[in-house]
Amino acid sequence: MNPYLYIFGTLFFTVYGQIILKWRLSSLKVELPESIMDKIIYLVKLVFDPFVFSGFVAAFIASLFWMAAMTKFEITKAYPFMSLAPALVFVIGMLFLGEQFTTGKLIGLVFIMIGIWITVKF
Repeated sequence: MNPYLYIFGTLFFTVYGQIILKWRLSSLKVELPESIMDKIIYLVKLVFDPFVFSGFVAAFIASLFWMAAMTKFEITKAYPFMSLAPALVFVIGMLFLGEQFTTGKLIGLVFIMIGIWITVKF
């Protein structure tokens, strides 16, 4: 099996988890309560929402993929690929969640990509 699939799996499940959580919380359109106890109750209830729960499961699966990747790569070679997550979230967020596009975000992502290339290549 190609060891880069472990990194891809980590990225896929990390990004899925973030996107699904944002989508679900936005679709519920409920404000976080003011009191600490109400916040705790609200957040515990959210965990049992099937979509939110799938986001937590995705985070766990991403961790498993990351552990597999760590058996195949030096961390200094594998970890820069994790910087692709913000780029993927940026694109998916714009396309599916209606997130705002800004030139600053685009410039930042270009710098991230350059950094990944430099770190992995040299």
